[in-house]
Amino acid sequence: MADAGARDFGRGDEEDDEVEDAGYVQAKDAVLFAIDVSSSMLEPRPAASAKHEPEAPASAALKVAYELMQQRIIASPTDMMGVLLFGTAKSHVGNGEEDDQSAMAYPHCYVLTSLDVPDAADVKRLKSLLEDEEEFQELMVPSPEPVAMSSVLFCANQIFTQRSPNLSSRRLFLITDNDRPHVNDSTQRSAAAVRAKDLYDLGVIIELFPITPLDHVFDRTAFYDDVVYRPASGDLDAPAALMPTVESVGSGDGISLLQSLLSAINSKSSPRRAAFSIPMEVGPGLVIGVKGYVMVKRQEHGKSCYIWVGGEKVQIAVGTTTQMAEDTARDVGKEEIRKAYKFGGEHVTFTEDEMKALKNYGDPVIRIIGFKPLKMLPVWATMRAPYFLYPNETDYVGSTRVFSALQQNLLKAEKFALAWFIPRRNAAPVLAAVIPGAEVLDETGHQKVPAGLWVIQLPAVDDIKRLPDEPSVHAPLSLVDAMKVPLSMLQLPGGAYDPRRYPNPALQWFYRVIQAIALEEDLPEAPDDKTIPRHKQIHKRAGHDVQTWGDELEREFKNISLELADTAPRGVKRSPEPQTSLPKRVKTEATSSSGDGDAEIRAATKNGGLKAYTVVQLKEWLRSKGLSTAGTKASLASRVEEYLGS
Repeated sequence: MADAGARDFGRGDEEDDEVEDAGYVQAKDAVLFAIDVSSSMLEPRPAASAKHEPEAPASAALKVAYELMQQRIIASPTDMMGVLLFGTAKSHVGNGEEDDQSAMAYPHCYVLTSLDVPDAADVKRLKSLLEDEEEFQELMVPSPEPVAMSSVLFCANQIFTQRSPNLSSRRLFLITDNDRPHVNDSTQRSAAAVRAKDLYDLGVIIELFPITPLDHVFDRTAFYDDVVYRPASGDLDAPAALMPTVESVGSGDGISLLQSLLSAINSKSSPRRAAFSIPMEVGPGLVIGVKGYVMVKRQEHGKSCYIWVGGEKVQIAVGTTTQMAEDTARDVGKEEIRKAYKFGGEHVTFTEDEMKALKNYGDPVIRIIGFKPLKMLPVWATMRAPYFLYPNETDYVGSTRVFSALQQNLLKAEKFALAWFIPRRNAAPVLAAVIPGAEVLDETGHQKVPAGLWVIQLPAVDDIKRLPDEPSVHAPLSLVDAMKVPLSMLQLPGGAYDPRRYPNPALQWFYRVIQAIALEEDLPEAPDDKTIPRHKQIHKRAGHDVQTWGDELEREFKNISLELADTAPRGVKRSPEPQTSLPKRVKTEATSSSGDGDAEIRAATKNGGLKAYTVVQLKEWLRSKGLSTAGTKASLASRVEEYLGS
């Protein structure tokens, strides 16, 4: 259950409160898996190595559905999922008498799990099918005759119509290795194209996940280009990179097949949701529509509800809040409560309308008030994660062209726009920097980050903290050079940190325990923490160099200590050698025992004689007691007094 599949990012930071206050409601998403169960999909593919066992593509696809169901049941508990098998000998779509009718209307179609919000029973059903070989062999029997794709698409149409008629995001994940289902039947091809168009008219997006056949390369143009419509590059509802068309998933071994399928489906499994949709005033009388997206957000496991376990069945507890008067203990109605501020010793009360007027700074807007060079914007000038802006043509036609022209001109001129930013109603306005972002492509040439604008909330003068003073002691060049060697030996793979490779161990542990309780499994023994350093490998690579740097650090520390001792105040008597014991007036034979040394410094503390001690002497004594040696002379003397007093 990787974090990559949980793109709703949970609840738990200030951004979540803003989104929730703005009326941002998490929309439902419906995903229906359509898995081909033909004989070729049930044939195990050869493993790439001896460590991995061969696995059939149909089995790998079911594992993908099982893994994704586990992810979505926690990340998006309101989303719907279902699994439809086609090409099976059995036909099952309805219940009871409907089974006979479905066998005639949708031959060789089998609904394994109905399209609904997944629960523990659905997860157990898939898990049981994957673990029980007899049940798997009994159900996964290919039909003796080829299945009509028009029937499969019509069956999916009826499932979406009956189970999710009002959802804004509905998708059909089609997994097959047959690129020519009706190669010699033009009638069936036309019927399938008509059924596919009916799905698109219904608002259902078909996503094809082709499995490479054993004897040739999957050819999309043979049939599926007439059924699966490719996404348009000018999609205005695409806040993130437009995902490229999924290429043929290689046959490979079972593990690589599962991982590639899961990665491909995860890239398509998260619907795009906007945090806000507000107007942007580029200039006087020139207004366009934009949508804002939170691209990075902290994810935490949150407590969504309370449950009552005192009865025979676990139930969700419904809480109520009652406010009572302190003196009479009577219930106080909402109309009797007034909000007030204390001013001059008195309480100034406000009505609810007056409170709203106090918080109202105007309608939500991004108003550009000027332009400045990008070099004038400091790196640290940001208050929180930025918003990503994308044009919205809903309210203002032509927003895309103006938005694109603004982005390209800012990028070309290397400038940013200074803007008055109110993201939601009743939000305090802030000054923000609208920075242009260029398109970023990955190694394969596909779009990784789209071109757009980023909104960074700038800090006010009260938000800027004073930087600490520069250290009085700088690391010498010999110490810096010694550190370059171990750093060069401990580089991450690829030379950069990739957060997608390191899932949050606390979140994964929490999800794993919840899953074990819900599915009545054994609780896990220990979390799988991929952030723990590989100590043996680190020691093998750079252990000797780290030890060399430590020795160099010790030598430089002694040299710096001698220099600090030589630069002590002139009023204090200094010996040519660094002091390693108590002051001169403490006899050498008296300091041989810790008890006599403590007695001398205790006496000096009572008589106010600590002023005669140097900073080096006080630090040496505190170090012998295992105490901190940081701070000024006054703080060191105070620390000595506290220790002796205790």
